[in-house]
Amino acid sequence: MADFAWQDGQTVVFIGDSITDCGRRAAEFPFGSGYVRQTIDLVTARYPERRIRYLNEGIGGNTVQDLRDRWRDDVVRHQPDWLTIKIGINDLHRTLRGTPEAIPVDRFEALYRSILADAREQTNARVVLIDPFYMSTDRSGQSFRSRVLETLPEYIGVVGRLAEEFGLPRVRTHELFQAQLEHRAPDFFCAEPVHPNVHGHLIITHGLLGVLNW
Repeated sequence: MADFAWQDGQTVVFIGDSITDCGRRAAEFPFGSGYVRQTIDLVTARYPERRIRYLNEGIGGNTVQDLRDRWRDDVVRHQPDWLTIKIGINDLHRTLRGTPEAIPVDRFEALYRSILADAREQTNARVVLIDPFYMSTDRSGQSFRSRVLETLPEYIGVVGRLAEEFGLPRVRTHELFQAQLEHRAPDFFCAEPVHPNVHGHLIITHGLLGVLNW
């Protein structure tokens, strides 16, 4: 059986949007109350002898452009051994709403590729990509939520292509949630489709640990 990927003495950086942030800059400092905190706690519980340095660099509302803008300070500066990236839903939302901060799928891919290239060139980090997801079953074609579900595969497709291009492990979170929604209502995991409750974050945590040989 393969050993768990994160080793003693390593540094792990988690970067992303509000789902990664999860209060880490306020009452839930420093790791937040979501999948980052759960992942750290489970790794610590199973491997107490491993002294791993963790940094949560999630910021609510971020797009891949925001990650690009702060990449040197919040990733490269830390020289992580492992890096997880969870981004995309804000890019999609702002594109559908036509805001000035819109990140259409082609720009999403270009910016995402650029940060992965920088991670490869400027650090020795091993990177894990986490798909954007949306917890809704509304496929009516008559609501914003249904438009998100129609468009989301384009953004997920970018993550899949980049994972293949760079040879990176990938957490297929939207697929994991869709499998859950065959048996439970979305409200079990989230009061609205974007920000999971503790049950929803456990799905992300389980998926992440799975690709790390938990």
